[in-house]
Amino acid sequence: MQKMSRLFIPKLVIPKDAAPKHIEALSRSQRLMNELGLVKAAGNGFFHFMPIAQRSLDKLCNLVDECVLETGSYKITMPILTPIELWQQSGRLHGDIEEFFIVKDRHDKKYLLSPTHEEAITSILATTAPISYKQLPLRLYQLGPKFRDELKARFGLVRAKEFLMKDLYSFDRSDKEAEESYKIITASYAALFKKLQLPFEKVEACTGIMGGKCSQEYQIVCPVGEDRLLRCKQCHYAFNVDLAEGDEKCCLKCHSSDLEELKGIEVAHTFLLGDRYTKPFKATYLDSDGKPKSLVMGCYGLGVSRVLAASLEVLSSDNGLVWPSLLAPYDICVIGPKDGSNEQELGDVIEKKICKKITEIYGCNDVVHDDRKYLTIGKRLWEAKRMGYPLIIVAGGKSADDTPILELLVKNHHHELHVDTVLTEIHKYKDHKTALRDHAH
Repeated sequence: MQKMSRLFIPKLVIPKDAAPKHIEALSRSQRLMNELGLVKAAGNGFFHFMPIAQRSLDKLCNLVDECVLETGSYKITMPILTPIELWQQSGRLHGDIEEFFIVKDRHDKKYLLSPTHEEAITSILATTAPISYKQLPLRLYQLGPKFRDELKARFGLVRAKEFLMKDLYSFDRSDKEAEESYKIITASYAALFKKLQLPFEKVEACTGIMGGKCSQEYQIVCPVGEDRLLRCKQCHYAFNVDLAEGDEKCCLKCHSSDLEELKGIEVAHTFLLGDRYTKPFKATYLDSDGKPKSLVMGCYGLGVSRVLAASLEVLSSDNGLVWPSLLAPYDICVIGPKDGSNEQELGDVIEKKICKKITEIYGCNDVVHDDRKYLTIGKRLWEAKRMGYPLIIVAGGKSADDTPILELLVKNHHHELHVDTVLTEIHKYKDHKTALRDHAH
């Protein structure tokens, strides 16, 4: 069980004579994550993840791994640095390259700090012995840092220059089989967002610099979103406003003009690429007739750190964080009586008992014990509510009664309950999380 007194939470300290910043320029998630010591800015668009945020990020990474591995994908790791020649070969350096970070080594050889890895993964297949059609489909993914020199890095992790991304690449025998891979992988994205209980829209989008045959974005509907989306009220088809033609906008599917405009944070983007990359790199497979043919490719990006920020953006209040149940840094926070208080002696006994029982039910990993007894219960409770722990258990004044009563806050809904009833609620919450994990499998 984690002791709060040992937990490193570097909260934002604002000097008394400091000029106030314009709060409206910050997103909700950015402000709360800064104030509560979850992240610290390392520069414009770069962030340190502190222990609380890192716990949640690790949980999200594990959840992403679970969802992706169910698609039959294999996890790999590719270098962050990609030789610039690969991007020249694909033709992606012919356009606007200002968003790319390009570095040189001591021999003047140029590399990109990779914003994505289509060229790298395709070159791997192009420089190995041709794979057999019997080995297809091949689905490879990684989870690691990516870099883009954003023109306007803002809203904290929502739009950063360095971010954590899951990128997956599928290789198939034909367009038809590539479409089947696309369906399987995009279904895993939908399952992930449902597990996180996030309001998302799957929208048609431009292929842009990536190229290919089609692309779709996964957007978290949110007021601070920078993407404008249109959703048809008749057939519920959704698309990025960039695809709309002319001033008279209508649904691209049913042609209705009854459209609803939304704002969204793009958290994932998927593409059917055809032979856009495999042909210039000569990445082939051996077909049943023994002849080499170009692999048919798809790519699937998921902004992991952006998902974390977007979830806090849409779920939290102005006063405190609200986490997706599966991403809360700790599920349970236990607060005992203040040192020197009237209830301390008997309250400490109940506090130890409840901590022991919680450990038996829940284990130690997802429980934090606020043992800073020099602080009042009110101060510690206020901090716990702001941090958004789903279950907060308080051994306060009534814990010293003949029949001890504990305070239980379940997602900030307050209850006064006997010890056994509190333990029952803990069992219920554990079952709730298990059900969420199993959802949409």
